[in-house]
Amino acid sequence: MAQATITERLSQVDLFSGLSQRNLARIARSGREVDHKPGKEVVTQGRGGIAFHLVLGGSADLEIGGQLRKRLDAGDYFGEISLLDGKPRTATVRAGGDGLRTFAITAWEFQALLKEQPRIARALLVTLCARIRDTQEASGVAR
Repeated sequence: MAQATITERLSQVDLFSGLSQRNLARIARSGREVDHKPGKEVVTQGRGGIAFHLVLGGSADLEIGGQLRKRLDAGDYFGEISLLDGKPRTATVRAGGDGLRTFAITAWEFQALLKEQPRIARALLVTLCARIRDTQEASGVAR
């Protein structure tokens, strides 16, 4: 897939929606496309995480505690939490019956980008804060 297409897809990810085209292009250049065979465990709950994945094609099942929670399709993403905090994965993601194609960026590539481009880090913080607020409101916890 062309870099311009990856940049466009990244712009639709809420984590990156506040970034400039220039910063999105930098992220696109830092990752690569990966094909996963049907049924392959792309990430495993409780294990270390090394990459963020944006689904480009195919599908995947997201499981928590062995229970199917969500089907992931093009435009969905996973791995952002472990990418940022370096802690074990919170879910297992398994490629669907037709396989899975993702754009992946490793933690070390992403950390280098954050050091080089603090605006990327700021945009991520704003988005993650919004997620926390949404979760708190949904659970009735006000801060």
